[in-house]
Formats: sequence, C-alpha cells, structure tokens
Amino acid sequence: MTTAFKTNNKILEEKVTQFLQSYAIDEHSKNEVAPYLSRVSLMMNHLYQDLGFKNRFEMGVFMKKHFPSLSEIKPQDKLWKKFIYDSIDEVAPACATCKDQVNCFTCRV
Repeated sequence: MTTAFKTNNKILEEKVTQFLQSYAIDEHSKNEVAPYLSRVSLMMNHLYQDLGFKNRFEMGVFMKKHFPSLSEIKPQDKLWKKFIYDSIDEVAPACATCKDQVNCFTCRV
C-alpha cells in the first residue's frame, strides 16, 4: 500500500467521521460509532456487509438508532455508503471497482 493511498484513506476517514459526528444522537455514537463506521466505510464491500449486518434493513435500523436526523434526510433508494460519500463530495474507495453500481442511486465513479 502506497503512502499516498494511506494518506488519502486517512483523509477520507476523517471527513466521514466528522460528517457522521455532526449527526450523532449521543456521545457514544459520536465518539465510538462514527469513527468505527468511518474506518469500515473504507473497506471494499457494501457497508452493511463490512459491518456484519445480514441485510440493508438491519443497516438502516443501526443508522436510525445512532444518526436519526441523518436517516431522515437519506433518500430511500440510495445506499448508505453512497449517500455518506456523496454528502462529503467524495467517492468511496470501493466504488471504483464495484460490480453492483446498478443498485446505487445515480452511482457515478
């Protein structure tokens, strides 16, 4: 892994963390869940898969519990990882090689 790749991932992780923290319902969600979710969002599968959820519904329940106001503004037909990265004007690392782009709302790489 190159230094530039690591640096870019660290920047993305920090941006996602700050974004999620601004919607956190409490200190636990802000200081524990948001940073963890940010690290996981850099992985190469769908976010719900990398978090260990069985499906997107479980992911939605999790997000509503920790980030309820964010859940309210997320379009129903947009996947969480796509929504988060679009919200910070970035592209998730996994999107460049994702074979499931058809399921993302206006997914562009």
